[in-house]
Amino acid sequence: MQKTTLTPAPADLHRLHTQITHWFDVHGRDLPWRRPEAGAWGVMVSEYMLQQTPVVRVLPVWHEWMERWPTPADLAAEPSGEALRAWGKLGYPRRALRLHAAAQRIVEDHDGEVPGSFDELISLPGVGDYTAAAIACFAFGAPETVVDTNIRRVHARAITGNALPEPSYTAAEARLAAALMPPRDAADPRLPGPWGEYDDGALACRWNAAVMELGALVCTARNPKCDACPVASSCAWIEAGQPAPHYTPKGQPWAGTDRQVRGAFMAVLRGADAPLGRDELVAADVVLATDAKADQLERCLASLLADGLAHEGAHGISLPH
Repeated sequence: MQKTTLTPAPADLHRLHTQITHWFDVHGRDLPWRRPEAGAWGVMVSEYMLQQTPVVRVLPVWHEWMERWPTPADLAAEPSGEALRAWGKLGYPRRALRLHAAAQRIVEDHDGEVPGSFDELISLPGVGDYTAAAIACFAFGAPETVVDTNIRRVHARAITGNALPEPSYTAAEARLAAALMPPRDAADPRLPGPWGEYDDGALACRWNAAVMELGALVCTARNPKCDACPVASSCAWIEAGQPAPHYTPKGQPWAGTDRQVRGAFMAVLRGADAPLGRDELVAADVVLATDAKADQLERCLASLLADGLAHEGAHGISLPH
C-alpha cells in the first residue's frame, strides 16, 4: 500500500522543481514534437502515438504522418483506412481510427485548428484526462497536471518511497501530483514563496515535461540509473534502502493472444491492394505463423470488423473505406 507522505515544504519543493527542470534543460531529448514548429497538431499526433508505445517506435511513423498529413484537415480528407495503413506496426490500431475521427471533429467544430482548452480537447474522440492535459500543456502552455506512468514512478520513488506506483492510478496519486505542481496562478496559497515572481504557469509546464523525461531515461521501471538522478540525495526510495516493489507487476503476454492474431490480420490488410476473401486472409503466412485455431481466428476477425478496423463487402475484407 502506498505510504502516507506529506508534500515537501515549499523550500524543499522548490529545490525539487529546480533540480529536475535544470536536469531536463541539459539532458532532455530533442524530440520533434517538442520543437515549436511541430505546432499543436504535431503534439496531438505524438500523444496518440505514444500511448503504450516507446519513443523509438513512434519517431519514424510520426515523421511520415506529419509529412503526409501536416494539418487535421489533411487527415480528415482521407479514408480512415489510410490512417490505419499509415499507423503501421505501432499497435493498438484503434488509436488511428480515433485520431482520424478527432481530425474530422476538429475540422467540423474548430475550423481545422486543434482546440487549446482541456474541456474542448477532452470532447474529441480518443482524448481522455491525460491526453487532454498533455496537449493543453505541451502545445498551449496551459499549466495542467499531467500524469503518465513515468511521472507516477518518479513521484512514487522520490516522495512516497515505493519502488513502483500503484497498479492502477489512485486518488491519492492524483492528489500528490497536484500538490507537487509548481504555482500555476496568482491564487496559489503557497505564494509568495521561494518561487519569486509568479510566472503564469511556465514552470509548471516545464516541470511536467521534466519529470516525464526523468522517468523515461533515469528513473526507469527496471535498472534505474540512480547515480545519474538529480534528486538522488533526497529520494525517499533510496533513503528507505531501495525496497522491492510492494506487488508483482503483471506482464503483457503476446504469443498466442488475440492481440497477436488481430495484429497479424491487420498486417495483411495494410499490405493488400484489394479486398481479400476470408480463406485468403486466413491463409496468409503472417496469420499462419500465429498457430491460432479456427475458433480464435474467427473470433479475432469478427472483433476487427466489429471495431471498425476492417470492412467486409461484396468483394471481400479490406481496411475501412
